[in-house]
Amino acid sequence: MMLWNGSFPFYPGANGSFPFDTTWAIIISVFLSMLATFIIILPGIRGRGRLFWFLRVVMGLFVGAVVLTIQFTRDWETGWVTANTSYKSFSHALVNVDIGLHIGLAGMNVTLVGNPVNQVNETINYNENFVWSFNADYDNSYGEGLEKGLPSPILYVAEKFTTQSPCGMHRQYCISGHYASLTLWMAFCTWLISILLFSMPILLYGGCMLLLTAALMLFSLLFFFTARNTPKCPIQFGLASLKTDYGGSFWLTLVTGLLCLLLGLGIIILNSVQPEKLKLIFNLDEGKGEEEKVWDKSYLPAKPSSSAQDVLMVPLGDLCEVTATQL
Repeated sequence: MMLWNGSFPFYPGANGSFPFDTTWAIIISVFLSMLATFIIILPGIRGRGRLFWFLRVVMGLFVGAVVLTIQFTRDWETGWVTANTSYKSFSHALVNVDIGLHIGLAGMNVTLVGNPVNQVNETINYNENFVWSFNADYDNSYGEGLEKGLPSPILYVAEKFTTQSPCGMHRQYCISGHYASLTLWMAFCTWLISILLFSMPILLYGGCMLLLTAALMLFSLLFFFTARNTPKCPIQFGLASLKTDYGGSFWLTLVTGLLCLLLGLGIIILNSVQPEKLKLIFNLDEGKGEEEKVWDKSYLPAKPSSSAQDVLMVPLGDLCEVTATQL
């Protein structure tokens, strides 16, 4: 049934795609607020340790923000394809669209954007989210998409990841995403412990915890790598094929993990070879030296003075002559 120049009255209008995820936007806002607070108090730090202190703050906040944000992103694996395909069921009309697949640890997004956006009397601009986390039912969300009458390209891609699909991709991505998310939460905890150890300061154990943070982040990449390199069902739209590759979150996790690895190794090596330089970086040497100087000057006994004013000099001529009388 078609009315109004080819539109389908039993389908709802297109849902406007939100430009970003509010979860990671809140996380980034919190860390940026913390960074602004530290910048405000930066002029109150004296001496050459100001630069080292600022670098430590920036590095610490960067690692924490990355570890926490990548839990909620949807670009661990991404792919785009441009194809001429049918728009909705029971219609032979073809539309030219860009189809995007964005896979995260807890689910995926399927994006559909028309070329141009307005075709067949509709605005083709979709961004549908399908979740496979512990407290979500992927098949149920797919069924809701069928009831809403989502466009055929979105339903075709989402069907590949259902539990009933012979492709088996749901199990691969669900298990690998759960383990990768678990290791990243552990990495966030070890990062917090390293910050506490550096502030106490226990530098050697702080460096060890930073190494453990790096190891956990690299293990999360290994878990996701196992799902990425398993055999997959092809996603075909006529002659065009939708192929995915590692996305921004994957590479950001790799860079941050290697950064933590280098920082942890550097702290451990400096603590063994040149501990004085490590104390200088953490502003432990300068303040301690000043306190020791004050302590020494306050409690050391006064030195004997050798000035001419302190010595009693009596001329020989002024000495009284004493005469001894023999009894």
